[in-house]
Amino acid sequence: THNLPPGLEYLNQLDQIIIHQQVELLEAILGTETSSKYEIKNHLGQRVFFAVEENGCLDRQLCSPLRPFTIRIADNAGREVIRVTRPLRCNSCCFPCFLQELEVQSPPGTIAGYVVQNWDPFLPKFTIQNQSKEDVLKIIGPYATCGCFQDVDFEVKALNEMTTIGKISKYWSGFVNNVFTNTANFGIQVPVDLDVRLKAVMIGACFLIDLMFFENSLDGL
Repeated sequence: THNLPPGLEYLNQLDQIIIHQQVELLEAILGTETSSKYEIKNHLGQRVFFAVEENGCLDRQLCSPLRPFTIRIADNAGREVIRVTRPLRCNSCCFPCFLQELEVQSPPGTIAGYVVQNWDPFLPKFTIQNQSKEDVLKIIGPYATCGCFQDVDFEVKALNEMTTIGKISKYWSGFVNNVFTNTANFGIQVPVDLDVRLKAVMIGACFLIDLMFFENSLDGL
């Protein structure tokens, strides 16, 4: 474990990670988009990290799910251990050369990996890359992400897209929560021996999937 990025030692023990978006009172009452805050927990519900989104007010109001952001993830001592950066890019199959790409650093300033959207006419598809931009894993979502009162699973697969090794799940959390807030609850399930850097990249993938497919308050019903 002495070779692990500082702060990620705890991820070395986990095969399940829960990401819970905290409810913002102003957003719930007025419908005003505010900076997102998240708690990242283990399977027992114990907080491991917390995360805060940073961007401009105009970015949140005008660009909404396409908005660029930096998400800083800190441990319980307040030390920043992961930084997730998303530039302003396209979210349409009509522009396949400018699709979504997200960079994950751990520790901040050192590349841990990337999440790259792949063009597909029917399914949400992403590639997980390591720090050298080498393809490592695939993430493939369902044709419909509305959920219809149930969880929505994005499968984590080997590069051949035949073998499933885990999943990222958007948990349905009830009608009231989905209608009046944009709060998200995600679960990540991966092999316990997966490189902790890739686990950090999976956390970044959660944030990207949340904004791309579940930003609107009625999504996930």
